[in-house]
Amino acid sequence: MADSEPGIGKKILSFFIKDAEEPAAGQPGNAATATGTAQPAPKPSAPPAPSQPMPATVTNAAGTGQVDRKFVEHFVNLLEKANLPGPDYFEYKQALQSMDGLGLGEEKQFQAAWASFKAMGGAKNTDILKTSADQYLGILGKDRDAFLKDVEKAVKDRVGALQDEHKKLEDANAAYAQQIIDLQKKIDDNKNRLGQISGEVSEQTAKINANKDSFEVTYLSFVDQIKADLAKINQYLQ
Repeated sequence: MADSEPGIGKKILSFFIKDAEEPAAGQPGNAATATGTAQPAPKPSAPPAPSQPMPATVTNAAGTGQVDRKFVEHFVNLLEKANLPGPDYFEYKQALQSMDGLGLGEEKQFQAAWASFKAMGGAKNTDILKTSADQYLGILGKDRDAFLKDVEKAVKDRVGALQDEHKKLEDANAAYAQQIIDLQKKIDDNKNRLGQISGEVSEQTAKINANKDSFEVTYLSFVDQIKADLAKINQYLQ
């Protein structure tokens, strides 16, 4: 891979977003999901603070929507590091961009840019444009594949762990609910038994008291009989 020419990062950036500014050197797309394709440069020990917060999104070159700044900078750095030596698709893109404001139609712009590009590097046909553009598409596609693998792993590691926790909590709640049902049944059984005990207490108390009364009557019958016999013994056998 050849070293990038000075300012190529800013040029590449201007191809894809409006009002491009120089991206932070070596800034990857996302630390949590950055691929191995483009390695970030070492960060300075004390970077200067920006004068105002940078917006999280920027407008794409077509002006049709907003794109994430961190991924813009990631792809720009990726393409900057992969820039081929000599004139190729990016130099043609720069020539094409310089045609803006000349009042030419789209076809004329592409043709004029091609003439300027040929003068720059002596290219005889458009093969260099197609092969270099395809190479950059391949680099972007490879980076996307690696990124999606990181996403899949992140989903498995983070979301999977949350799903496991979710299931454990649901299972625990189901077990607690069953315990509540079991405890409520025991409470209901105890209440039924308490009602039965109240009736049985009255019944058993009545039986015991009746038995006591019968005992007392019989006891007194025996005592009275013996005392009567003793009285007669004392009376008749003196």
